[in-house]
Amino acid sequence: MKKFRITLLALVAGVALVGASCSSDDNEKSSETSTTTTAKAAESTTTMAEATQSIAEVASSNPDFSTLVSLVGAAGLAETLSGPGTFTVFAPTNEAFAKVDKATLDALAADPNGALKDVLTLHVLPTEVMAADAKAAVGTCVATVNGGKLKVEESGADLTIGGSKIVKTDIPATNGVIHVIDTVIVKPSPDC
Repeated sequence: MKKFRITLLALVAGVALVGASCSSDDNEKSSETSTTTTAKAAESTTTMAEATQSIAEVASSNPDFSTLVSLVGAAGLAETLSGPGTFTVFAPTNEAFAKVDKATLDALAADPNGALKDVLTLHVLPTEVMAADAKAAVGTCVATVNGGKLKVEESGADLTIGGSKIVKTDIPATNGVIHVIDTVIVKPSPDC
């Protein structure tokens, strides 16, 4: 369970970093709104995201990712996100999980090695993608660890992945990077 928490927190922290890096300085009001809604996650991840911790450890050390960490553990993904390799995790915060209706969360939790694992691995890319690279990928689709594809889009100063706004970017880990997102991605992008 501890490794799962670490993994989940790492995922959430990374997503937060991507959003922050992708915000444009030209649209300060939009950036301030995104920053305000994720200030708590951003503060926590910025201070503890060290290159000496794995994605799982970074996520576990941030209380804003407790839901993600718990689910990652239940799906048996904590060890993977603690291991070698390079990953990009688009990590939903607890607030993002609170937006998902209870019936959907219950259904995912009831199938940890199937539906839950599918949804969680939809938030992970099999390579490290920093915010600048994500910005350059606007208009394209990226393949996730589970084989689904997510579209990278831009709306004003906001960058989105699979329809979820990236609110914080480039949280470093020894095995990749975390970007924080504001909404849980439950299915691949339909236009990819």
